[in-house]
Amino acid sequence: MAEGEMLLPDRELYAACAALVSEASAAGLTVGTAESCTGGLVTGAITSVPGSSRVVRGGVVSYAIPVKHEVLGVTDDVIDGVGVVSAECAAQMAEGARRVLGCDVSVSVTGIAGPGGEEPGKPVGTVWMGLATPGGTKTFCALFAGDRAAVRHAAVRRAVDLLREGIMESCDPHR
Repeated sequence: MAEGEMLLPDRELYAACAALVSEASAAGLTVGTAESCTGGLVTGAITSVPGSSRVVRGGVVSYAIPVKHEVLGVTDDVIDGVGVVSAECAAQMAEGARRVLGCDVSVSVTGIAGPGGEEPGKPVGTVWMGLATPGGTKTFCALFAGDRAAVRHAAVRRAVDLLREGIMESCDPHR
């Protein structure tokens, strides 16, 4: 078992994080995160890989709405309109992370991990993610099953995969 695997017991997630670090390093690109419902777990998973400091610029844990607004630049229109569990919020969080962290590729995660917090049309397990690259910003919605830990774990795994996609897209803008 590699050193980082002891810190991150999910071998598949560790392997995905190690691949991300390797791919970003080879491409000369940096990554960052803006996390709400995952509370820093995405950044924690990636930084469990030795050598991750070459590519990880940092992460913003924007659990509180004022942090989303004041640090990441999520607009009042989004917060008071569609809400923080939305494509618009995920996009602004990812773009804000790219800006404040000075990274090439960033991912954002905002959602309802449960067990409470369900809103009309947004059941527990609803997670919006944003991916910001030099080529633009995309958003993705997932509905993850399970308890709070399962939802958060699935969100971390998907966020790592999105960062890897962003690295590949940044290397090949025609993708």
